Amino acid sequence: MAEAEDFQTFTSIMDALVRISSNMKSMERELLCPVCKEIVKQPIVLPCLHNVCLLCASEVLVQHGYQVPDPVISEPSSPATSPNTRSPRQGRRPLPRTERLDRVVRSGYGTYPGRRRREGPPPSVLFPCPLCQHDIDLGERGLMDCLRNLTLERIVERYRHTISLGSPALMCQFCKPPTSQEATKGCIDCRASFCNECFKLYHPWGTPRAQHEYGGPTVSFRPKVLMCPEHDQEKVSFYCKTCQKLVCPLCKLRRIHAGHKISPVANAYQALKDKLTKGISYILANQETIQLQIKQLEDLVKQNEMNSTTAKDEAARAFQELSAALEERQAMVFQSLEESRHRKTDALSSQITERQSLLENAGLVAFTQEVLKETDHSCFVQIAKQIHNRMLKATESLQNFSPAADPSFRHFQLDISQELKLLSNLSFIKSPLAPVIDTQRTMAYDQLFLCWRLPVDSAPAWHFTVEFRRTEIRGGKVPRLWHRLEEVTGTSAVIDRLEVDSIYVLRVKGFNKAGFGEYSEEIYLHTPPAPVLNFFLDGRWGFHRDRLILNKDQRAVRSVPGIPLLQAAERALTSCHLTSDLLIGDVAVTQGRHYWACSVDPGSYLVKVGVGLESRLQEWFHMPQDVTSPRYDPDSGHDSGAEDATMDTPPPFSFLTVGMGKVLLPQGSNSASNATSPSAGLQHTRDHTTHSSPSLTVPLPPRLGVCLDFEKGRVSFYDAVSLRPLWEGPVDCSAPVCPAFCFIGGGALQVQELVANRIPDQQPRRVTIQSRVN
Repeated sequence: MAEAEDFQTFTSIMDALVRISSNMKSMERELLCPVCKEIVKQPIVLPCLHNVCLLCASEVLVQHGYQVPDPVISEPSSPATSPNTRSPRQGRRPLPRTERLDRVVRSGYGTYPGRRRREGPPPSVLFPCPLCQHDIDLGERGLMDCLRNLTLERIVERYRHTISLGSPALMCQFCKPPTSQEATKGCIDCRASFCNECFKLYHPWGTPRAQHEYGGPTVSFRPKVLMCPEHDQEKVSFYCKTCQKLVCPLCKLRRIHAGHKISPVANAYQALKDKLTKGISYILANQETIQLQIKQLEDLVKQNEMNSTTAKDEAARAFQELSAALEERQAMVFQSLEESRHRKTDALSSQITERQSLLENAGLVAFTQEVLKETDHSCFVQIAKQIHNRMLKATESLQNFSPAADPSFRHFQLDISQELKLLSNLSFIKSPLAPVIDTQRTMAYDQLFLCWRLPVDSAPAWHFTVEFRRTEIRGGKVPRLWHRLEEVTGTSAVIDRLEVDSIYVLRVKGFNKAGFGEYSEEIYLHTPPAPVLNFFLDGRWGFHRDRLILNKDQRAVRSVPGIPLLQAAERALTSCHLTSDLLIGDVAVTQGRHYWACSVDPGSYLVKVGVGLESRLQEWFHMPQDVTSPRYDPDSGHDSGAEDATMDTPPPFSFLTVGMGKVLLPQGSNSASNATSPSAGLQHTRDHTTHSSPSLTVPLPPRLGVCLDFEKGRVSFYDAVSLRPLWEGPVDCSAPVCPAFCFIGGGALQVQELVANRIPDQQPRRVTIQSRVN
């Protein structure tokens, strides 16, 4: 029983040793110098936070033309020549003594010597870091500003001690060779290893050497603490978070660190230690997750191999189809050539036969010569007529000779330049590039209308996927869920069932045989503050056909007061003459909140957009609308609404004046007279010519929005593109209220058409909305 327990204990100890040794060996790649690819010796920390051997750094600088002192060769009694050194690097290059290395570093490794006065500052030393793959600026002092990494040295020492179990012990450096003893102590001040006898001999009692600090034997002696590179007697006791480097109290006072976040090194130690501890704890706690990720990556590697084989087979099949098509086309071309050859050969052969028949007429020639010897006229005429006909045919055939077929095949040449160009550009299909949103056509009204296009150099897309989500505009938290419209054909989409006064973000991506492409840039659209009111311009009453021209769909109107104005001006006492024409919508609002938009031509003289009581608007239409004199008294007996408006009673009309590419925003006490009734607007226009006005003007937006709150008796005007509020005022809502428009002089206006009515045939098929977390 005891033997079994001892064996179990021994097994557990060996497992622990094997596990520790395995962990240490797996850590070896963290201890390698990126230059020599061996375990670091006297490592220094570069500004990029990478570690490199001091000698390696100096050799690299020498290779790049920097002047550095010659490397210091270690003495024979140096611990670097101890047989305990296991690295083959030491057989190639001896390790310098530590005190000599410190002196070399402080003397300016990689720096230029002192300079004369009036000379410019020496150039910065650039070190090509093999890990960063670019040059690191070491400053003017070069390696002198690089601190030694004492922690890494301690880890290297523990690593060497762990993996070198059973190796020869470190020998005393002061014993004579035949009787060398094993070193038992290492003097940090002397920086050498001693046996017990030699330590007592070289550190006698009553001498300053007896006060030296000692520890275990080692081949690498380090300073007790990190000292400032610039101030030899100062310890680095602060950490600059801005520069991310250790500084001493004197460096802290320098101008270079003015305004930097500097904390005691103890605070930085604790903060970094906590972060590392949390990171290690998180990694150790997620070992199963890492294993799952490794398995997932391995599966992806397998899928990659399978998919590459499948893609290769598909490419081979495509080339085989091309070869088959080329062979089929080649057979058709060859067949056409052969048929043409046969036709031409037959035609030429028949012509040769005909020519040969002319040769057979040689007997006819001899016979004709004999006939010509006949002297009897009657007998000659009798036989010559028959011979003459045959002779004419032979002569005609000789004079009109031409080959029956052209032996050339010029019209059978193939032009394969385009095909060769296509074949030279033959490559794998690419997924579509990110679509470009058309901000001029994209809009939010009764529905969201999104329009886009593909870049010119993009691969074609089979269909598109539109994603959208609602964002909270008042600080609330909404789940980041994207809703999708899939398989959208064309380059536009309509999204309905939206919430009012909300901001929606939209994006789109294309799809083809290569898969989905990149997303377009996200675009934000603000829905109207109230449900959209759909109405038409009413031309049944109060409409002057000689002044206003209404289009067929009753959504656009144009004011042309030219001829009536000219005729009325002839009768006027002065040349000042204005015409005012009102036009209302065919819908009256009796409850709720409603929104609509319109676009005013920037070249319009004066156009008023707003709302008014339907009854008062009817009264206005029956009143004279021409003002022919600047002496016109606004208190002329008719009720325009402005005369009855008081501070307690809301006005029956509320208009916003637009003219000459500007929007007049009422301010102060004049707002009631400026944005209430059309007649008041006429008088207000004339008052502006002689009196200063506190009103402001802003550029006319592409579309002007109007929102009527019937219950509150308020009307608001917006920039319909950005939904930026322009002005808000009261209006009497004790009776039905209608949208109203007033023209003073020439102008044009168009009521915004519903998205659903404007593009009925281009609405994409709405599929099931899918949500996913971004």
